[in-house]
Amino acid sequence: MSDASAVSAALSHSLTPVELFLQADSIVKTVIVLLILASAWGWTVIAEKLIRLGVLHRRAARLIDSVQKELPVADLPASFDAASPEDPLVQVYRAMVDENARSSDLQHSETQRDALQERVHRVGQLAAANAIDHLHARLQGLATIGAVAPFVGLFGTVWGIMNSFQGIAASNNTSLAVVAPGIAEALFATALGLVAAIPAVIFYNRISGDIGAYGKRLNSFIGVFEVELSRQLSRKGDRNGLRAA
Repeated sequence: MSDASAVSAALSHSLTPVELFLQADSIVKTVIVLLILASAWGWTVIAEKLIRLGVLHRRAARLIDSVQKELPVADLPASFDAASPEDPLVQVYRAMVDENARSSDLQHSETQRDALQERVHRVGQLAAANAIDHLHARLQGLATIGAVAPFVGLFGTVWGIMNSFQGIAASNNTSLAVVAPGIAEALFATALGLVAAIPAVIFYNRISGDIGAYGKRLNSFIGVFEVELSRQLSRKGDRNGLRAA
């Protein structure tokens, strides 16, 4: 076997990811482990958020369709009452219905009706904001991974290259067989940093957009509820006026 063939065989053996990890020093190994853990955690968050948001969007479409013709404001319809109490749309609807029920004995004058609509609006907005905050939970971790992981990988690369140069100086040999493994170990850390960061950035933007779209759906539902509540309060006010006359 020629010297070139021997060097090629040695490199093909030593440049596998497992071998690169095993040959790296403790600092580079720590960087690699941290990046792998960050990537695994990021993919867990991504999967959980995508599945949950997909379920919420489909369920919201179903629930809104179930009350499209008639939107009760005094109690929850059967479709909402049977849905998961953890669903944000159900929480918003229940909060507004409960506020309307607690204020039922105050619906006499026009001023009180206006105050009721304002309270229902605020209660709905608070419930929606609380639900959106829960959906954003752990999402900042993805942003952190996307921003920090490349620099952590770069640190591992710089440290590994420094060790490679020290090895070259100690051996006084600059052949490819001596230089390549150390450089490959260093670049492996950068590659892992990008592998962790790129999906985190992509899915952070996508998930943030999905949450924003769901938040708009909640706000639209609050608006529809307020319109229906105003209509029913106006009818009640008209009936009270007729009785008074």
